[in-house]
Amino acid sequence: MTAQDNMIGRPIQDLDTPVLLVDLDKLERNIAKMRQVIIVECGIGWRPHTKSMKTPALAHILLQAGAHGVTCAKLGEAEVMAAAGIRDILIANQVVGAGKLARLVHLCRHADVIVAVDCEAHVQALAAAAQAAGTRPRVVVEVNIAMNRAGVEPGEPVVTLAKQVASCQSLRFAGLMGWEGGRLAAIQDPDEKRRTIEAAVSLLTASADRCRAAGLPVAIVSCGGTGTHWITAKIPGVTEVQAGGGIFCDVHYRRDYGVEHEYALTVLTTVVSRPTPTRIICDAGWKTMGQQPAPPEPLGVGEVKSLRLSAEHATIELVAPRSTPAVGDQVEFVAGYCDSTVFLHDHLYGVREGRLEVIWPILGRGKLR
Repeated sequence: MTAQDNMIGRPIQDLDTPVLLVDLDKLERNIAKMRQVIIVECGIGWRPHTKSMKTPALAHILLQAGAHGVTCAKLGEAEVMAAAGIRDILIANQVVGAGKLARLVHLCRHADVIVAVDCEAHVQALAAAAQAAGTRPRVVVEVNIAMNRAGVEPGEPVVTLAKQVASCQSLRFAGLMGWEGGRLAAIQDPDEKRRTIEAAVSLLTASADRCRAAGLPVAIVSCGGTGTHWITAKIPGVTEVQAGGGIFCDVHYRRDYGVEHEYALTVLTTVVSRPTPTRIICDAGWKTMGQQPAPPEPLGVGEVKSLRLSAEHATIELVAPRSTPAVGDQVEFVAGYCDSTVFLHDHLYGVREGRLEVIWPILGRGKLR
């Protein structure tokens, strides 16, 4: 129960600020657009990443829209999703350490969990933990196709590691995953972006073909984020994409990655000071709105010269003087990046046509382990 629960049905102008909002009509249109591209047009699976939304209620909405499972960044996030009744969960990361491995293999009693590995040490430790618990997690081999972060190199190293997974009685080899990376998503020329992404993802699909040629069944070939999904989903051999943040969209996705979705995620603030005709001070700073890799954008205030966030304030400098918004008025900010904004809040307030419809707890907040 929150202090604003009794505000359901009331206009957002009655809400205490700062508060994280999602426009439900825009959210639903973004979901429908992603579903159309991934599931309807391309005929592959959709496993949206929950690292941005961190909200089981939203994950269930995506499952109802046709997603077959979810992707999580951390084991703690996967535990939250499993507790909410979600079964098919990919942890797109390596899980390391005896304590985490014990949690992972016991979680397999409550959900069908998939976890990534990229070296023999991962395989051995995971297999031992699963054998001790009497469970058999699914495993994907992570392949380094462009990110140069985690992942085994494409080709024969993938086959070698996949054989090691398949040889473990306590593990189930499920396939491969990779991430073509933000660097490729940020390529501005559409043709170059498509060619570069296709080349990177072909390293993943070719590795899957080599595994199959070696007698290893590859059910999953997983990749694709919000900034690449409309290209990646069309590449032969890809079985699912992990794009999730596009249901919100934000300044970063639109400005840097060319995502043509509606801005659904905003932060509602109140003007607390107007020291000069060109300066607006709002009651939300970087403790409320993430500013990396893109700053938030204020709506309806006129042409902005600059925006500066301190801990609890946003300072907007306007190009030209104006009397509105005045002290006490509200200003909405489009999220600069949903990943760096949602996790700052306890609740997500769903609004429709300017009225509060639902309040969702952000249960994945703080699940860093």
